[in-house]
Amino acid sequence: MGGGGNWEFEMYINNRSNSYVRDGILYMKPTLTSNTIGESSLQDDFTMDLWGSQPASTCTGNAFYGCKRSGSSGNILNPIQSARIRTSNSFQFKYGRVEIKAKLPRGDWIWPALWLLPRWESYGPWPASGEIDIVESRGNFNYPAGGSNQFGSTLHWGPFFPEDPYYLTHNSYTLPKGDFSEKFHVFGLFWSNTSLYTYLDRDSQKIMEVRFNQTFWERGKFPSSCDNPWEGRGNSAPFDQDFFLVFNVAVGGTNGYFPDNIGGKPWSDRDPHAVNSFWKNRNTWLPTWKGEQSALQIDWVKVSQ
Repeated sequence: MGGGGNWEFEMYINNRSNSYVRDGILYMKPTLTSNTIGESSLQDDFTMDLWGSQPASTCTGNAFYGCKRSGSSGNILNPIQSARIRTSNSFQFKYGRVEIKAKLPRGDWIWPALWLLPRWESYGPWPASGEIDIVESRGNFNYPAGGSNQFGSTLHWGPFFPEDPYYLTHNSYTLPKGDFSEKFHVFGLFWSNTSLYTYLDRDSQKIMEVRFNQTFWERGKFPSSCDNPWEGRGNSAPFDQDFFLVFNVAVGGTNGYFPDNIGGKPWSDRDPHAVNSFWKNRNTWLPTWKGEQSALQIDWVKVSQ
């Protein structure tokens, strides 16, 4: 329930309403928590306990009150249930090619992502050990900040939070017509010890390209008060370690990915009760969630080396 460090409005749980396979397609779909526990339980001192008692049901993230949380009139429980799948315990790799054939969801304030994180934080906590975002998108249709017709690719890196000059390694792509919920596309990543790039549908249609022709310390021009976490490593550090895959569907949040005062956003990032405003105004966004069109759909994933 920790909201990915962004105070997002979803909780990730193991429930077949939110993650399931049908006809060879993986669906990751956000639903309403009130459908499971009732609307009154969101705020009437109901305690959601995700700790579990078996290895398969152990809560995987206690940060930001992620494993046990009570709703109240101050801040309701996470009003959205959703899914996240990680290969952190099953599959990691360094250098190679990833291709994911997927449809992205449409629906206001839905935030899908296809990305990678380091298996070991060899250079320190985020973002020092890196993050590779193949795809991040917003489910809003005709959204001024870039909606369901656009996705972005980004590298996160830096000595510590908030020293993360991701904007130096970011680019986005907008479809000339339609959006990414209408048909499957192949989202790709090529990663070697000399460069890294993402692409759409074919290798030649590059979205974000980063050549490792200088160290990331040189690239970032960090303040002299910072220490270089990649001292003595090659130009690809921190992207020279094993990474694992992450697929998730978030909703909302207060980190600025959905900018304030744009597109009828029903909450403010500065509001300590942002989740309440989001839920109170569900009549404005819930009608845009239309069944499986609001799900991240994955046909296949290929990794080659």
